[in-house]
Amino acid sequence: MRALWLEDQKLRLRDDVPRPVPPAGEALVKVQLAGVCNTDLELVRGYYPYSGVPGHEFVGVVEEAPDAPQWRGRRVVGEINAVCSDCPTCRAGRPTHCERRTVLGIVKRDGVFATHLTLPVANLHAVPENMPDEVAVFTEPTAAAREIQEQVTVGPGDRVVVVGPGKLGHLVARTLATSGCDLLVVGRSRRPLELLSSAGIRTGTADGTAERQADLVVECTGHPEGFELARRAVRPRGTIVLKSTYHGRLSLDMAPLVVDEITLVGSRCGPFAPALELLSSGAVDPRPLIDARYPLSEALAAFEHAARPGTLKILVDC
Repeated sequence: MRALWLEDQKLRLRDDVPRPVPPAGEALVKVQLAGVCNTDLELVRGYYPYSGVPGHEFVGVVEEAPDAPQWRGRRVVGEINAVCSDCPTCRAGRPTHCERRTVLGIVKRDGVFATHLTLPVANLHAVPENMPDEVAVFTEPTAAAREIQEQVTVGPGDRVVVVGPGKLGHLVARTLATSGCDLLVVGRSRRPLELLSSAGIRTGTADGTAERQADLVVECTGHPEGFELARRAVRPRGTIVLKSTYHGRLSLDMAPLVVDEITLVGSRCGPFAPALELLSSGAVDPRPLIDARYPLSEALAAFEHAARPGTLKILVDC
């Protein structure tokens, strides 16, 4: 099959990658549309020593599911962590941290920038018939954004600041807005802030952000200055959620975090069912984030475009 291949931090397009054969309990999915994520770009930069087909955001159609034929022909999205369900971590109810997990396009499992992929049937979620592919492909990042509300209680009256209005920051803001919180999104890029303003979300700049006032700050930049802004904005005994991929080390002055008794929360994957509800209802419309679509034959150009400063979402037709 045709696939984009990452090895030694270099991407190349191949036509000789064997089409995967679904093992027991898994399905073969024909990929329709895939999205380029910042994590994909960081893998190219060496964030994690991965070789294979990258990518984890997709919508596709099940071609084979030997153990679950009822899934054949259904349009699906899929959770990216394939777990063993038997290790102590899985049995303790923390399957996304399974000790033997593989992760779609990230850890020991080929990803979505290819004509086909395999995933456990248990990972699949049917896409509502009325949802177009260019919305469904945002299910995984919308779920990651929605995860914050699984980890931290957010509601009306809570003062919330999102630092960084990029692809993920935009979805974080849109999902948090459904909670009725007092929301502010700050950043430097004009266009993403304008998109959020047009959706009725209050925006501002770093310089105008009040210090030590926010109950919750979500850091979505993955840069040291973004974390520093989050630290300054959060109130004593407030919470900072780290919702970004950091490449390299982050130097911290821990004293203010200790003195102010700040809670730090790492946040990664999230629940697909609430994400699909948000997308299906129109409460979150990700389509304004789409900057371009490329065919799989031009996937290298798609990644180059995605890496340009200021670019939002790039999609690949597989």
